[in-house]
Formats: sequence, C-alpha cells, structure tokens
Amino acid sequence: MIEDELPISVRSVQWKCVESRIESKRLHYGRFAISPFQKGQANTVGIAIRRALLGEVGGTSITSAKFQGAAHEYSTMAGIQESIHDILMNLKEIVLENNSYEVQKGFIQVIGPKKILAGDIQVCSSVKIIDPSQYIATITKSISLNIELKIEKDRGYRIKNTDLKENEFPIDAIFMPIRNANYSVHSFQKNKQLYEILFLEIWTNGSLTPEKAISEATRNLIDLVVPLIHIGDKLTENPINGTSDINFPSVSGTNDLNKIAQEVAFKNIFIDQLELPARAYNGLKKVNVHTVSDLLMYTETDLRNIRSLGKKSVEQILEALQKKFAIKLSETKLFTT
Repeated sequence: MIEDELPISVRSVQWKCVESRIESKRLHYGRFAISPFQKGQANTVGIAIRRALLGEVGGTSITSAKFQGAAHEYSTMAGIQESIHDILMNLKEIVLENNSYEVQKGFIQVIGPKKILAGDIQVCSSVKIIDPSQYIATITKSISLNIELKIEKDRGYRIKNTDLKENEFPIDAIFMPIRNANYSVHSFQKNKQLYEILFLEIWTNGSLTPEKAISEATRNLIDLVVPLIHIGDKLTENPINGTSDINFPSVSGTNDLNKIAQEVAFKNIFIDQLELPARAYNGLKKVNVHTVSDLLMYTETDLRNIRSLGKKSVEQILEALQKKFAIKLSETKLFTT
C-alpha cells in the first residue's frame, strides 16, 4: 500500500511519484502521492495545486508569422499545398520549450519540393523543439519559402494581436503546457489515527515533466500567498506619509468582493476544463468564448441564439457548468464586460 510506504509525521508532508510514463513526445504523464494530511487538508491542497497547474505554469508558443509575398491570412501561395491560414494553424500546435521570458525569433528557410516539419525551424539555443516531426506544410514545386516567427513565453491564453506589420500574421497563443490535471483524496488509518493521502495526476505536452510542473505550480502558488504572512506588519504602507502604495478597487459589501474573486478565478479557467464534445467546444470558440469567465457573460437565452450552437450543444454546456462549477445560467448575466 502507498500509505504504508510514506512516513507518518505531523510536521512533514512527504511525496512520491507512483507512476510515470511518456506516452508520446507531446504527452507525458505522472501520478503522485502526497501524505500525510489531517482531515480536510488534502482537498484544500488538491484544489489549489490543480488550479495552479492549469493557470500558473508558463508555456511557450509561436505568436506570429511573417510571410514574404502573402496578401492576407486566407490567401494561397504558388507551389505551397496549404493556405496561409492552414500553416498558421499548424504553427499554433508546435510544442516548444523556452528557458527565457524574452521574445525570441525563429526562421523557416527551405527550398522545395519538401515537406516542412517542426525540425526545419531554426531557433536560438534557449528554445527547444519538442517534437521535430510535427507537420507544418508541403512545398510542391522548386521554390523557396521564408517565414519569420515570433516566439514568446507566457501564461494562459492570448487572443491574437491584430496590430502587426505588413505580411505579419497573428496566431492565437496557448501558453498552457499542462494538458490536464486531476486529484483524488483517500483516507487511511495508521497507529489508530486517521489521515488523508492526496493523489495528483498530471498530463503535460512534453515541454516539461510532470515533476517540474508540480514544482513550478507550487512555487507560484507560494509566491501568491507569502505576502499575507506579513499582513499585520503594514509592509505596503509608505514610510514617509503613511499612505498605501496600492490602489484597491472601491467595493461595497461582501457580495461584491465574492463576485470579483470569482470573476478573477474564472478568467484563468479555460473552457477546455468543461470537457465538452467537439461540436459544443468549437461553437463557443467561433464566438470568442475562451474562458469560463467569457461564457458567464452570456445568459441561457444568449447561448440558444448563437448560430454555431445547436440545442443539444447548449444543453451540454449548461450541464457541464452545473457539474463542474455548480453554476446555472439565468436570464441575468453573471459577469459583464
């Protein structure tokens, strides 16, 4: 039993990797046991770490591509099998690892006929291509293709920036190396004492290991709450005039505070976590609904009026919101812009 292998100490929580496997270059899996916890503690830690894994771990993506001689995103280029749009979609899927938060550049400089793969991208030493076999495009004639790429590291999801130079095309960037994260809590008894053990399951895109993911998520989570340790020390007070350096929003009442806290949290939860069928998921994406916060700006009637969503898709979305977050859409928008 796992709990028999983990030492019991009221002072120190221990962890152990109980399963680890590489399912493919772009899918790594790890399962961890963390124990011992007192009753109720494991669930608290599990919720916090899972949210930190999904929202606080940084990832690297290609955010724009500059083509020589391209008219617009939906145009085609002579001798290239794919349209510009199709190439951009393929570039969006390229998995990268980057040790720097500075903006980097990549280059594709090839002569056809040739099948262009991720391994053909020229990058600096701080950037690593995880799966060189990822497909980008095919050149069918004896022509040259030159593409300049912008590579960035960030967190979460970024809507493409349309304010770019001529022949430069933006890409919706997903800076989320964690494919999925789950947790479960189990009780066990030792020396007549009842304890809890937390199991964490993590799937990554291969740009970092599950072990590194849990370490980074935990470190970022600690950074968020450490300032609260000194909450009684008035560290944010200006020593000269005694005024605060921080401008807090003017809020009246506990309900307003709770609503703001919920809205901030839901902005970091992407609709991927609703685990919707493809048709419902794609229907939301077509109307630029990327996070749960975006979704909560719609009423139930609003959803039913979206052309890209059928009746069944709407029901699936409503059911997922109720199941995952105990939220029921009403005729009044929960959040507004």
